[in-house]
Amino acid sequence: MSTDVQKRIHEQVTTHPVVLYMKGSPQFPQCGFSANAVGILNALGIKEVFAVDVLQDPEIRQGIKEYANWPTIPQLYIKGQFVGGSDIMTEMYQSGELKQLLGV
Repeated sequence: MSTDVQKRIHEQVTTHPVVLYMKGSPQFPQCGFSANAVGILNALGIKEVFAVDVLQDPEIRQGIKEYANWPTIPQLYIKGQFVGGSDIMTEMYQSGELKQLLGV
């Protein structure tokens, strides 16, 4: 994988407070896991999400898996830190940990 893709991903996750790599868009998620991730962020009242549709960019789709060493999408980043995918987001939402991490 090219270092250009890794640089682009690094720039995205470090310049936006909340970044979600997903299939589709927040308005039209293209898989259940991405829909779940968007639903959790919506439930927490997070309006400013930098969403990246990995279906539109195969390099990003593969690159993000290598960037986080995480094989699945969606992937959530908060303040440059990898949080996890849909299952981890669900657990953290239910425990209140995600709300605290987001500062809401």
